[in-house]
Amino acid sequence: MLTLTRSVGETIRIGDDIEVHVVEVRGGTVRLGFKAPREVTIHREEVYRQIAEANLLAAQVTADTLGALAAFAPSVAAPHIGGDSAAPEQAAEADSAPKGAPR
Repeated sequence: MLTLTRSVGETIRIGDDIEVHVVEVRGGTVRLGFKAPREVTIHREEVYRQIAEANLLAAQVTADTLGALAAFAPSVAAPHIGGDSAAPEQAAEADSAPKGAPR
């Protein structure tokens, strides 16, 4: 671990894109300011651990859970390949019949 000493108003750079500013020192507390690209996530350690734990729990999906969820999914019939099941002559007759006429 690298340990640096900085005073209020001084900055530490991490790579080209991240700046850590010492904003305030009061008693045993140090306030830091961060400038970083939006795609860089910055969290306090305790928040980071909570996020990691929640992600781990979310990834632990069991077969029972999937089975329970499947009960809520609408059933989808397999598509019929080859068009209408009626013979071509019957399909032509059905298409030419007037609406409301018996088939």
